[in-house]
Amino acid sequence: MRNACDLVIRFVDGRTFDQYRTDPLLRSGVERQIEIVGEAARRISRAFRDAHPEIAWRPIVAQRHILAHEYGEVEDDLVWRVATTHIPALRALLDPLVPSPPPPSSSE
Repeated sequence: MRNACDLVIRFVDGRTFDQYRTDPLLRSGVERQIEIVGEAARRISRAFRDAHPEIAWRPIVAQRHILAHEYGEVEDDLVWRVATTHIPALRALLDPLVPSPPPPSSSE
């Protein structure tokens, strides 16, 4: 989830909604990474989700379902809001929950 959030943030950085709306490559990349966030959220255990109610698990998974299965229901303005507002907020919530990988050893 964290990696996909990072990619969404990187993809939309410095872009406008109009650029997003008119660039099929940008739209596809953002939508795909949001799908990945939703799929990862869906696979997280019920116990972990219950222990972290500060994360909106159900809407995250629901957004994934819309992107993956309801092509006609995808609204660019909603996806843009998810990408520019909700994904950065989610990324901040994930930081304390996911330990950073250890630094590479000096022998590598």
